[in-house]
Amino acid sequence: MSGFGSNIVSEINHLSAYDVYGQVKNIVGLLIEVGGVQGNLSIGDHCIISTRSNVPVTCEVVGFANGNVLVMPFGSLDGIGMGCRAQVGNADPSIYPTMAWLGRVINAFGEPIDGKGPLAVGATGYPIRNAPPPSHTRQRVGQKLDLGVRSINTFLTCCQGQRMGIFAGSGIGKSSILSMMARHTNAEVGVIGLIGERGREAREFIEDHLGEDGLAKSVVVVATSDESPLVRRQAAYMTMAIAEFFRDQPKQVLCLMDSVTRFAMAQREISLSTGEPPTSKGYTPSVFAELPRLLERAGPGAEGQGSITGLFTVLVEGDDHNEPVADAVRGILDGHIVLEREIAERGRYPAINILRSVSRTMPGCNTADQNALIARARQLMAVYEDMAELVRLGAYRRGTDPQIDEAIRYHEPLESFLAQEIGEATELDACYHMLADILGLTIQPSDAASQPTPPEGAAG
Repeated sequence: MSGFGSNIVSEINHLSAYDVYGQVKNIVGLLIEVGGVQGNLSIGDHCIISTRSNVPVTCEVVGFANGNVLVMPFGSLDGIGMGCRAQVGNADPSIYPTMAWLGRVINAFGEPIDGKGPLAVGATGYPIRNAPPPSHTRQRVGQKLDLGVRSINTFLTCCQGQRMGIFAGSGIGKSSILSMMARHTNAEVGVIGLIGERGREAREFIEDHLGEDGLAKSVVVVATSDESPLVRRQAAYMTMAIAEFFRDQPKQVLCLMDSVTRFAMAQREISLSTGEPPTSKGYTPSVFAELPRLLERAGPGAEGQGSITGLFTVLVEGDDHNEPVADAVRGILDGHIVLEREIAERGRYPAINILRSVSRTMPGCNTADQNALIARARQLMAVYEDMAELVRLGAYRRGTDPQIDEAIRYHEPLESFLAQEIGEATELDACYHMLADILGLTIQPSDAASQPTPPEGAAG
């Protein structure tokens, strides 16, 4: 009750002493020019435009030009015309989450869309567009995080508070690998943002891939591809705001976002509408300024807080892993997981190219035995990869090179180790022992409490 009362006080404090009205002066594409309110609004504020049928349409301020305010609607432009009334909004761009939000599916505005009734209201407001924590107040990355996926647990080990990118073209299995991690991880809370998702696939992901067990410890934020770019962008901010709440509880949070590319595309649409000049492949400078502001919100918290371990998918256009968004995101995050179409076409899922992927907390988070095991497996994979074409063509004669013969002998067992069904989970320690059995090596059992802490900036 006290939390509810404090929310009412907070809302009252954000109310204006009087209402301010303007009117629509011009409409170009998705951009609406509003006159008469320019002294009362700033970038990111809201205003409400009444259509000809008196239907309120919430808009966000995205710029100023010629003495007018430039706004974009969160909904449709239908019914908005010259002279329509625009009211300065009193909306506080904050949410009030509680632990009761676990198991719920919400939209970009923090409203429930799962038919389970209204959401509980917390005592503390969290700004949707929050600044990343100061770097000097943050803890270092924590111990290893079990994601339940063998290839990632062993070759691309992720630590608490680390941020990783999953880079892939369309249809290679990004959503599937996210669902595996959300369902099988030992993180206490999952926050999943489906940004610009296909409408029919959102429910399939929640019911089939995530499942009841995965949803019970998660919050899912959904913004479909048919919604306005403002909504798609805000869904990404909403995902991070919810993750920040659970981090402060304190909880170990696994934040999954699919995808950062659609967030960047939404920002590009908004920027181009306001007249910002495009630079690289049509992306505007504000896109590359906004990406670190979003991604840096994940990571370790301050003393006494949990951490947000972030895994963000990046949709690479035409399987070009050096396209502008992928290149920018790769420079911000603490590692990258590369999914390749050729591997998927051979029927091995997850289609991770181990040799092209890297985790920057390795080898600092591993024991000496584990590092030796991973180095041995990667060496065998690299040797086979160099000769793979000749082996497939039958141009290599066995016995010519003992090192290549050894790589060929271990190729199929290693491929079987990397392949994994969506519903199959393997614990972190079991992954190392399975790999050691394949390679005929022995490793000392590791105690999670005594795992070495990865040094900052450890090379992958």
